[in-house]
Amino acid sequence: MSRHVAIVTDSTAYLPPRTMERHGITSVPLTVVLGDRAFEEGTEISARSLAEALQKRRSVTTSRPSPQLFAETYRRVAGAGAREIVSLHLSSEFSGTYDAAALAAREAPVPVRVVDTGMVAMALGFCALAAAETAEAGGTVDDAVTAAEKRAAGTSAFFYVDTLDYLRRGGRIGAAQALFGSALAVKPLLRLNDGRIDLLEKVRTASRAIARLEEIVAERAAGAQVDIAVHHLAAPERASALAERLRTRVPGLEDLHVSEVGAVIGAHTGPGLLGAVVSPR
Repeated sequence: MSRHVAIVTDSTAYLPPRTMERHGITSVPLTVVLGDRAFEEGTEISARSLAEALQKRRSVTTSRPSPQLFAETYRRVAGAGAREIVSLHLSSEFSGTYDAAALAAREAPVPVRVVDTGMVAMALGFCALAAAETAEAGGTVDDAVTAAEKRAAGTSAFFYVDTLDYLRRGGRIGAAQALFGSALAVKPLLRLNDGRIDLLEKVRTASRAIARLEEIVAERAAGAQVDIAVHHLAAPERASALAERLRTRVPGLEDLHVSEVGAVIGAHTGPGLLGAVVSPR
């Protein structure tokens, strides 16, 4: 990475640790509150522990990083030699993370550009990678922000959940939509749209919903050079099977990432989540 432009993101980007290390990307963790205990995502609570807690219907909530944590991160990154920082974060519709970063940026020892990408999971991760690669090539802060915003504009995220109940509890989807899905016992397909979660389609069975998810991703990726990420929570077999099918169906596939989401996203989707992010280069 450029010695002068550093990239910061948050733990919901779910970038592989080796990728972050290779590109010099710094991550600030969100917090998961399980019962009366708070844990940092990515280091102090595993996705498996979170899934078990949800299945037992234990109280699980999430919270943004504090402005103080962002301030410490910006100071550390500046101390390592960065002269400017691009700080890329999940949609402000989901979390106050962007606001906390913006507050900290005002007091940072170097200029910080804070960006609400409107994305989450590897949809955010691909934005951070685009910014880091641009900085590595000698690009300016403006160049890195433009690369991230361009990547965000072309990226789509779709996902299947076994139930809308977790999204309803966390206020991430309207109560009317959740009630409608539960009343008809449909299996919902969702999409990320303008930084929010929308109900895309209603399918009668899980198998049909997952087949339709595959179809949508293949259609979205047609005719382009794309990176794809397949996410899951407590559903590794589903994720592996979907990834293998997409390998054969997407001729322009460049990189394919398969990973379990962390505790923050998992807390709002529940076990059984299967998602796919399509990001044209």
